[in-house]
Amino acid sequence: MTITKKWPLDAVLFDLDGTLVDTAPDFILCVNALCRQHGIEPPDAMVFRTQVSHGASAMIQTAFNITPEDDRLPGLITEFLALYENNICVESKLFDGFDELLTQLDEHGIVWGIITNKPRRFAAPLVEALKLNSACLICPDDVEQRKPHPESMDLACTQLSLTATNCLYVGDHRRDIEAGKAANMYTAAAAFGYVDPSDPAGEWRADFYASTPASLQTILNTHFDVTLT
Repeated sequence: MTITKKWPLDAVLFDLDGTLVDTAPDFILCVNALCRQHGIEPPDAMVFRTQVSHGASAMIQTAFNITPEDDRLPGLITEFLALYENNICVESKLFDGFDELLTQLDEHGIVWGIITNKPRRFAAPLVEALKLNSACLICPDDVEQRKPHPESMDLACTQLSLTATNCLYVGDHRRDIEAGKAANMYTAAAAFGYVDPSDPAGEWRADFYASTPASLQTILNTHFDVTLT
């Protein structure tokens, strides 16, 4: 009989945009409004979604078909973020399956938290609006170096008194996996998120590959010393 050893698990930590929460609809709402203000056609929604995890600059470059050197970029980003700040949680919601998974984690006493590169001025209102009872919310405002540097991960472990080697970090961008690995956490690629086709999740060398939020429960039950039902 083969006995498969399961790893201890103290916490599951998540990226925010494109991993835990589908925020793209509100970014699309805002960029469409911005494009109309500037008299141009809004971008294709599916193409735009793949840029959300790259940040505001990438989203604006995609929408306006401009380069990082374009003099208009800083002003457009400012306009875009002002629109977003007033529309943070109009259509944003948890990805399907996360309501159940987070409830399961709570019921089994497994800590879960959020580590994001989204500035706190946007992240905190979003978390509050969605009533997410996360054990921590680590934002770039809290550290000197954001992901892919592991400082955010280390801070989460310090705040929660956790051992990194007993944590799983889930993210939809290569930098999430790099940050998790650098902090000695297990990592799972959220392939259902805002993955850029030019950098497919299967090439990030994550420990696990989650095609759906529901598949995370299977990963946890199969490889970790937990039983979520």
